[in-house]
Amino acid sequence: MSPNALRVLERRYLKRRADGSLAETPEEMFRRVAVNVAAADRLYNPQADGEGTARRFYELMAGLTFLPNSPALMNAGRELQQLHACFVLPVEDSLESIFEAIKESALIQQSGGGTGFSFSRLRPKGSPVKTTSGIASGPVSFLKVFDAATQAIKQGSFRRGANMGILRVDHPDILEFIRLKEDPQAMTNFNLSVAATDPFMEAVERDGEYDLVDPSTRRPAARLKAREVFKRICRSAWACGDPGMIFLDRINQANPTPDLGPMESTNPCGELPLLSYEACVLGSINLSQMVKDGPSGPEVDWARLEEVVGEAAHFLDNAIDASHYPLASIEAITKANRKIGLGVMGLAHLFIRLGIRYDSEEAIELARELMSRIQKGALEASQRLAKERGAFPNFDRSIYRQGPPRRNATLTTVAPTGTLSIIANTSSGIEPIFAVSYVRQVLEGEELLEMDPWFERIARSRGFWSEALLKRVSAGGTVRGDRDVPAEVQPLFATAQEISPLWHLKMQAAFQRFTENAISKTINMPAETTPEQVEEIYLEAWRLRCKGITIYRNKSRPSQVLNLRREE
Repeated sequence: MSPNALRVLERRYLKRRADGSLAETPEEMFRRVAVNVAAADRLYNPQADGEGTARRFYELMAGLTFLPNSPALMNAGRELQQLHACFVLPVEDSLESIFEAIKESALIQQSGGGTGFSFSRLRPKGSPVKTTSGIASGPVSFLKVFDAATQAIKQGSFRRGANMGILRVDHPDILEFIRLKEDPQAMTNFNLSVAATDPFMEAVERDGEYDLVDPSTRRPAARLKAREVFKRICRSAWACGDPGMIFLDRINQANPTPDLGPMESTNPCGELPLLSYEACVLGSINLSQMVKDGPSGPEVDWARLEEVVGEAAHFLDNAIDASHYPLASIEAITKANRKIGLGVMGLAHLFIRLGIRYDSEEAIELARELMSRIQKGALEASQRLAKERGAFPNFDRSIYRQGPPRRNATLTTVAPTGTLSIIANTSSGIEPIFAVSYVRQVLEGEELLEMDPWFERIARSRGFWSEALLKRVSAGGTVRGDRDVPAEVQPLFATAQEISPLWHLKMQAAFQRFTENAISKTINMPAETTPEQVEEIYLEAWRLRCKGITIYRNKSRPSQVLNLRREE
């Protein structure tokens, strides 16, 4: 493991004694998780080879080939035993429901989960409240209450609460919501997204108008020009990165259980649209390891990938049964639908190992094939589990009811894998490398200097590594134009800022095509980007059938998680 991986594990994941000293090694952590999750096999077959399953799970994690989401690593085999990362809670139009949601989110965040909320059912600011003869303060005021509550809670012992706040584009308070995070001190515990409908996006394209609808009366409250509202969304995203957009109709076209209700919100990073009270457990395969030597050089090890997908789907299904749940209502619907989110990390490093540049059609084609095979393998694994254990209980109420039984209502997603990729010493999710060398802020402001491990390996193996090169790369973060880096190597290490936003978006769309849930992907944009260029990217995301879009213009916030190294 890298020194940074060990620091992160020691600070956030490994068990500690009452005096604060470490009570386990990383090896013991992986064994704890493997044994705990493998034990769920015996719920279905008392004669199951639990030791064999635990050994396979251990080898996957200890080899950094597959890692489950952080709550599973932190909590499996310990008192909390809460293994899910992603939750969505309902917020109905009553004071009782609003503060019940705050209480429920506190319980979830305390156990390491992140929460998403739609505030679209709350009546607009200034509406009459019959029970008190008062005036409603509106969804934005309550969002601030949720944010303040999260600020006071530490997740587990080491994680700050994370939330997603969503408002429909046709809510009467949408303009106030759009501006909410332009103050850099506001809503620091929330990501925000506007829930856009297809009719709204079509009105944007034709420069038409659309109705704002009061959710308490379901009657039109005003009429706005769609393009003007869209421009305001994009201008705010240009200024501070928020709000993103989720494409509500696209999400619900893929809802596996529409009879149970619509999906109105996602988890904090946007990759998991969920029903009210649903939770989902995630895990990510390290693609940078899925390489073997072929007749003409390195190639994807498809057989190994298929094997890992099957084991990972088995792990995640077991985790649903192994987990404790913060609320009975969450346990009921989560076990009735048994959603899992199997995804990837290390994509950029896979491309580097194969000699493929990220911003190329070859990379996009390989991305489609990778996710297509992962989806196919996960479905086959889920169908095998259904034969052994039964389909998910709501199968007969799902869109799959005419087909072969499957164990899980959803199978695939792409999460950001920020901390997991540090542990696995690989690139995050499906992102390009941020820089060849950079500083990552973690752990309550601690800074970790990271050097791309594959750049160092290639530089040393090809004989162009030097201390002078290390200094230049550490200062600037890029190898573009460097006199000592061969011309054919430079494009392989193109950074997030050097790759055109459209290529970022094409990569997201390529993965979305074969992903049942959604994709967490930041469309990085340079500091000199204009608001009009943000508009183009947001529109193109909808046209490419993405389920959501998040952009970040470099240096648009006073502080950010990833930075180039400061000059000494």
